[in-house]
Amino acid sequence: MTKCAIITGASRGIGRAIATQLASEGFSLIINYNNSKFQAEELSKELQKKYNINAFHFKADVSNENDIDEMVNFAVKKFGKIDVLVNNAGVCVDLPFEERTVSSFQKTFKTNLFSVFYLSKLVGRIMKKNKFGKIVNISSNNSINGFYPTTIDYDASKSALNSLTKNLSIEFAPYVNVNAVAPGWIDTDMNKEVLTDEIAKLECERILKRRIGTPQDVANLVSFLVSDKADYIDGEVIVIDGGMF
Repeated sequence: MTKCAIITGASRGIGRAIATQLASEGFSLIINYNNSKFQAEELSKELQKKYNINAFHFKADVSNENDIDEMVNFAVKKFGKIDVLVNNAGVCVDLPFEERTVSSFQKTFKTNLFSVFYLSKLVGRIMKKNKFGKIVNISSNNSINGFYPTTIDYDASKSALNSLTKNLSIEFAPYVNVNAVAPGWIDTDMNKEVLTDEIAKLECERILKRRIGTPQDVANLVSFLVSDKADYIDGEVIVIDGGMF
């Protein structure tokens, strides 16, 4: 039977690579987006044509509970179930520490953490009822090592996400596997302004693989975690940063 997945923030970057990878493996998809309608629409058409799968693009602001409700209801209506949830959508804005406010922290946490809690709660119920499911949360190696105070709210939200991952794995056991992936530097649109050629060169000196990661690197790991081969991996936060030190 065809498996189906919801991938948040799937119109570009890591989410796009994950959607493409799962489509190549025969998954039916909900490609979530918020602002990038054109990219999401084009991706869904491309994947349907190339891999002969069902792929629907769905606009939802994951920081809005009503939007999440509508997206989950849409997925169940289309597929009758949800096998995989990849919580990829996130925000990160670099600002000097002194310019940070409680309001900015709340905005970051609403997207990076609260959305994952609520979406996982809804989808987890469905998975538990079906006695099968895989949830993968996209965290960051910043959640483990605080590299830059300019992203203090992002780092804190991802640290909390790691804790949430472990608690969800307990709550949804034994039928639903919940894990997190913690990427390091990845060549995405989110990092383009920060990751200049000069900075990339400097950062590569701290990476054992001596290169910046690609979205496909992360997609390969997510693909493994949602496969049957990873059935005995649960409640883990797996760092994928090329050996950053």
